[in-house]
Amino acid sequence: MSVETLVENPQIPAESAPVLSEAFDAANFDQSVMSTYARFSLALERGEGCRVWDTQGREYLDFVAGIATCTLGHAHPAMVETVTRQIQTLHHVSNLYYVPVQGQLAKWLIDHSCAERAFFCNSGAEANEGAIKLARKYAHTVLNIEFPVILTAHASFHGRTLATITATGQPKYQKNFGPLMPGFEYVEYNDIEAIRNAIAEIDEGDRRVCAIMLEALQGEGGVRPGNKEYFQQIRQICDETGILLILDEVQVGMGRTGKYWGYENLGIEPDIFTSAKGLGGGIPIGATLCKAKCDVFQPGDHASTFGGNPFACAVALTVCQTLEKENILQNVQARGEQLRQGLRAIASKYPDKIAEVRGWGLINGMELKADIALTSADIVKAAMAFGVLLVPAGPKVVRFVPPLIVSAEEVERALQAVEVAIASVSA
Repeated sequence: MSVETLVENPQIPAESAPVLSEAFDAANFDQSVMSTYARFSLALERGEGCRVWDTQGREYLDFVAGIATCTLGHAHPAMVETVTRQIQTLHHVSNLYYVPVQGQLAKWLIDHSCAERAFFCNSGAEANEGAIKLARKYAHTVLNIEFPVILTAHASFHGRTLATITATGQPKYQKNFGPLMPGFEYVEYNDIEAIRNAIAEIDEGDRRVCAIMLEALQGEGGVRPGNKEYFQQIRQICDETGILLILDEVQVGMGRTGKYWGYENLGIEPDIFTSAKGLGGGIPIGATLCKAKCDVFQPGDHASTFGGNPFACAVALTVCQTLEKENILQNVQARGEQLRQGLRAIASKYPDKIAEVRGWGLINGMELKADIALTSADIVKAAMAFGVLLVPAGPKVVRFVPPLIVSAEEVERALQAVEVAIASVSA
């Protein structure tokens, strides 16, 4: 079927899609739930693999995956089996006691990364909070810095707590939440001179840089991969000065880039890195991981009531083991290349609208031209009408982050829908 025919006859009528069923009362939802999200008018109630269904029974290809979270898709048999077994066995106890499966998960993460220690929590923001606290204590107790400063990048995203929105180099997330946490300064991403200049300007008296906190690939900042040479030079600076290198792997870790960790694409090792999102495949869990030299926490320094409980750790361990057992990284590499080639082919047909396609593995962005009125939300809404769920990464970048188990056929179907969506908004 031609693009023109599909534009005229979408899978879901563009003028009415998606419409919530009468069984779901959106108005009642909005009266009961805080309006912290600008939600699309879509209510999802079931999923399987890379597909989800709304309350009217309409099927969609899920290229959002809970925003790079549903590593194994929806209702994966291995996760279903683990969830069922663990909830019937032991779902939560305090970290006052040893939790054997927590130790197993920590060992898997250490065996498959440069880390030597792990702390478990509930989310990416919490994992980044742990990294910030760890860096500050290291600064005071090892580097003898009275007023430690952490450098982060403009356009970064590190979470929604007060400390992590301060670490986030985007003013829109910080507006009306002041006073912000002290101890953070911002530099341009992929600009090594900006790093050098910031260190030189800040290091004065008792106020010094103790850590550099970056994403290996900026996700919310527009799917912008880190430059390999840039990160290698930062690693050299940190080695020479004692500054810690912290990498936020919340979105790019756990196989999303075609390697277990984003930093593997850069040829370096961080001192501290964080994980969440894909770690539990959709079950809330986060982790702060570090080299042994950075493990300066003592009992009472840090904690998390739910962090590392048997239920979350059992599911996360299943996700980890399934990634390895089913060779899913190979699929990520192949499907990521297929997706980028397809998106670039579409971009070549719309050079007046699409500026660039970029990414690693199965985290990819299609950037729209800055000088046109079309936004990423326009493309997302149009694609939804043709049965594919996408997510913006800023006003001009459409993000593609499907489950890591996505098939070649599903990638092709998504590409067709994207092309039709672009043609429909162009028409």
